[in-house]
Amino acid sequence: MSAPVTRVYIEETSRSAFAVALEWPGWCRRAKTADLAVDSLMDYQDRYADVVSSPFDPGTIKVVATLTGNATTDFGAPDARGPWDVKPLTRAEASRYLGLVEDCWRYFDQVVTTAPSALRKGPRGGGRDRDAVVDHVREAERAYSSRTGAKLPPRTPWPEIREAIIEQLSQGSTNPKWPTRYAIRRLAWHVTDHAWEIQDRSN
Repeated sequence: MSAPVTRVYIEETSRSAFAVALEWPGWCRRAKTADLAVDSLMDYQDRYADVVSSPFDPGTIKVVATLTGNATTDFGAPDARGPWDVKPLTRAEASRYLGLVEDCWRYFDQVVTTAPSALRKGPRGGGRDRDAVVDHVREAERAYSSRTGAKLPPRTPWPEIREAIIEQLSQGSTNPKWPTRYAIRRLAWHVTDHAWEIQDRSN
């Protein structure tokens, strides 16, 4: 049996870069350069293994492409789409990837329940406290749902937002600017990144 290979692409500008794992939504790290982003991705293997419920064995990391980033990349969010994103998900892929998104949600919820309400501030006193981060993630997910075709009104309960996201993405995104594969990666990255932020700032 051949050893597993995880495909990674780089999203890069002159100021920053993301290393993004295609097979593992949510495993995505940012740094100042491509090499540092890959190093950070590898440093987070054990943390990502704690997120997902399925056995995590990334095997060999293979960088398959470098994509040009944009202002959103520099702002701090992965925004590039690759040629792999136009390929429809198979039923097995949809089940696996959406299951990983649900793992990321469960992990975030668990982190929130054990985190203090006041989080450690940054060196200049910045940074949101726990409940503000939660509010941000919830509203971001409502916005993400609308970008894939599941438009939801303000104050939609969070469980309904997540149910609508899973239902829409299982059928496929209707927005060509947010193809299904990209939408899954973006959603999983966002909630996982904020879970790690809460953990790091709880100490």
